[in-house]
Amino acid sequence: MNKNILKPIGCIAFAAMLLSGCTYLPRSGPDEKAIDNHAAVKVTTKDRKAGIDYVLVDLSQNMLKYFDEKAATSLKQSFGGGKGGPPDIPLGYGDVVQVSIFEAQSGGLFIPSDAGSRPGNFITLPNQTIDRSGTISVPYAGRIQAAGRLKEEVERDIEDKLSNRAIEPQVVITTVTSNSSQVAVLGDVTTPTRVELNSSGERVLDVLSQAGGLKTAGIETNITLQRRGKTATVPYETLLKNPSENIYVAPDDTVFADHQRRTFVAFGANGQNGRFDFEDTDLSLAEGIAKAGGLRDDQANPAQVLLYRNVDRKILQAMNVNTSAFQSDKIPVVFRANLRDPSGFFAAQKFALADKDILYSGNSGSVELLKFLDIANAITSTAAGTTSDTVSTRDSIRDIGNGKN
Repeated sequence: MNKNILKPIGCIAFAAMLLSGCTYLPRSGPDEKAIDNHAAVKVTTKDRKAGIDYVLVDLSQNMLKYFDEKAATSLKQSFGGGKGGPPDIPLGYGDVVQVSIFEAQSGGLFIPSDAGSRPGNFITLPNQTIDRSGTISVPYAGRIQAAGRLKEEVERDIEDKLSNRAIEPQVVITTVTSNSSQVAVLGDVTTPTRVELNSSGERVLDVLSQAGGLKTAGIETNITLQRRGKTATVPYETLLKNPSENIYVAPDDTVFADHQRRTFVAFGANGQNGRFDFEDTDLSLAEGIAKAGGLRDDQANPAQVLLYRNVDRKILQAMNVNTSAFQSDKIPVVFRANLRDPSGFFAAQKFALADKDILYSGNSGSVELLKFLDIANAITSTAAGTTSDTVSTRDSIRDIGNGKN
């Protein structure tokens, strides 16, 4: 074999051994081997694998229908009140009320005989606050239980207690201030406040409006309703699109608007890598790829566009996927799109991205080969340059020895 051919091969092998064992090449920090060797305790797995099982699903027309709708809790199913009239609002502690008592004619208990030109046979008692015992005071009727009862019930109770002394008494109770029938509206609204309810009834969107509306994008805002220790959350868009979810609120409810920044992460052979915002719109897989700069023509493998997501077990079971190997209700799934197939773009256009998705575009096989060839070319060039420098130095020394310089 020609020795001139063997020399470059030997140089490449020698340079590879030198580079693999040398610790004096420039570095910005410790290498992987040093970190591994100097660890006092190592917690690892075989082949350093994460050990998380997942489902691989190829993006196709048949599976798109299972991901059309977003799973969400329902205010209507949790609390009711989507249809029908507003809920009754009872009197409560701290409410300020006004009591008016009418009699059929003068000369009774409250209207004297000499009332003269007095307009109407009634008197109005001073405003009073329902105290901690939940009662109000009415002359000749005593303490009347009011808290937790409807106004009509309290009116009848007073009438019954006055019936033996007043002339056909009739009682009207007016709520001056309803401190007990308020709803707290908090979170990402323009003016967090407490909204006082009235008999006409307020729905969730009504109290949000009275708080100045949302100060963030509605499409990225969830609305949580808390009532008597129970909680349910729906997207704000659901309240707008589904009127039955816009239920009546009740006294002591808390309505909380929570802005959830929706993002996805892109890695691999995309034009850009990083975290990207959905902003004020929904995105499809195709739009997400475009937002990340598209696939790199010189690097990406269009047949290996992968999307990582945790999917509800019920959705996979509806797709007849065997989920018995998984314990959690959320199952890791890798969706694979083949954009070499022309129809794959239609599937990517219909498949919606979800919050916290991970998009990974794989490298083409030829890219790995080019990486190897670049390294081999660099080593060969270095070896050839070293040989040339050695020959030049030898010739110069000979020239000096012969007195040519």
